[in-house]
Amino acid sequence: MSRADIHVAVLKGGWSPEREVSLSTGQECAKALRQAGFRVSEIDIDRSIAGTLEALHPDVCFNALHGPVGEDGTIQGMLNVLGIPYTHSGVRASSVAMDKPTAKDVFTRHGLRCPGGMVVHIQEFERGHPMTPPYVIKPIDQGSSVGVHIVRDGDNYRPGGEDWTFGERVLVEPFIDGRELTVAVLDGEALEVTEITSDRGFYDYEAKYAEGGSIHLIPAPIPDPIRQEALDVARRAHEALGCRGVTRCDFRYDDTAADPGTLYLLEINTQPGMTPTSLVPEQAAYRGISFPDLVARMVEGARCDY
Repeated sequence: MSRADIHVAVLKGGWSPEREVSLSTGQECAKALRQAGFRVSEIDIDRSIAGTLEALHPDVCFNALHGPVGEDGTIQGMLNVLGIPYTHSGVRASSVAMDKPTAKDVFTRHGLRCPGGMVVHIQEFERGHPMTPPYVIKPIDQGSSVGVHIVRDGDNYRPGGEDWTFGERVLVEPFIDGRELTVAVLDGEALEVTEITSDRGFYDYEAKYAEGGSIHLIPAPIPDPIRQEALDVARRAHEALGCRGVTRCDFRYDDTAADPGTLYLLEINTQPGMTPTSLVPEQAAYRGISFPDLVARMVEGARCDY
């Protein structure tokens, strides 16, 4: 079957806090898939998505969704039921990766170094700091740094109220000084290490997606032993959760106290961004894989859970 005969439905948008990022990812991926020769339909999903897909009869779904529903195993389970092959990871890998504390437990059991930390109820903050500042507050199950906040000495920030819509349980981790690194994995192969810098001092949602919000250094200017460790850990994390297709692992590299320093795995993203400022397409291009070729490989590797 030629690519022109393969009908790809690009799923994007939805109703998660990462809707706008997903719309951008979907638009860029649809454009690249058309350049690669596929027949493409773009779908801004709603709660009638199952019926929409049954009427459309695509051969493959390209999952360009971010956040809950699209990234947590929900849409993957529906596509398994409908029997439509889809890109990225399946139900189990997606749901475990999206639950940060559970993913950390898996990584730790596989010998991968992660920051310490604990899950606390937001009411605990009324009694004071749950750990000595500086520390990081993260929603249990969001991506794109949504809701992440660094609490430093003298900061009285507390999760809760109108600005906190991410549930009553939060992940609290010690803040790790140093540098931000990331590694993409494609079909089980780690591509490269990128260092991310930002004038904001923290690679938050705005730094990730605003024009000029961050600077990506590829390959990262780090010692070779750290580079090799980051590549190896990203591949092992991908395998530990049973991921497939594309993932991206984020790291903190503390080079402030020792040489060559210490690398910490923060999390794995099973639905990494594919926007003009995204990291995975940059690393693929560095390895000689164009954006149309990258998304074509993802479609050609699409499948349902066995």
